[in-house]
Parts: sequence; C-alpha cells; structure tokens
Amino acid sequence: MADLKYYDIILKPIITEKSMNAMNEKKYTFSVHTDATKTQIKEAVEKMFAGTKVKSVNTMNLDGKNKRRGNTVGKTAKTKKAIVQLTEDSAEIEIFAGL
Repeated sequence: MADLKYYDIILKPIITEKSMNAMNEKKYTFSVHTDATKTQIKEAVEKMFAGTKVKSVNTMNLDGKNKRRGNTVGKTAKTKKAIVQLTEDSAEIEIFAGL
C-alpha cells in the first residue's frame, strides 16, 4: 500500500448534473487515488476543507475503457470515485459554491 498524504488522495471534484443535484443532500463527489481507503478519504476531506465533518464515504472502482487506434488495442487507466456525505452541522465545501 502506498504512503499517501492527504493532499495526494483527493485528485479533483467531479461536476456532473447528478453530482450537483446530490449537493442539496450534502453529498460531494470526488475523483480519488486508486489506493485510497475510506478512512483516508474521510481524513483528507476534513483536513483540506475547514469546518467539514464527514458522516460517510462511498467508493466506486471504475475499470478503464477499451480504446483502439488502428490495430493497436489498449485500455485507459483505472479510476476511483468517492461520494462523501457530510453531517448536518458541517460547513459547506467552498469549491462547489456558485456552481
């Protein structure tokens, strides 16, 4: 298992119509490192965004897509997605404000 720091775990937010609707329930979607565990994701969110308290973390491992360029066949990289549920008294995450 890799020695991951909290700033290496969360790669980027995922902004889709479905994830934007889930923000009304204080659920935020992030692309995370493939070796990150749920407890590491929870700690990373609480350290990176001040005033947030994580209630639960759901993760999904996504396989790479099959790609073909001429006769060469390959796959894109595997990814991992995390949906973070915040507590009711938790602060909002500022990067999603105004979207």
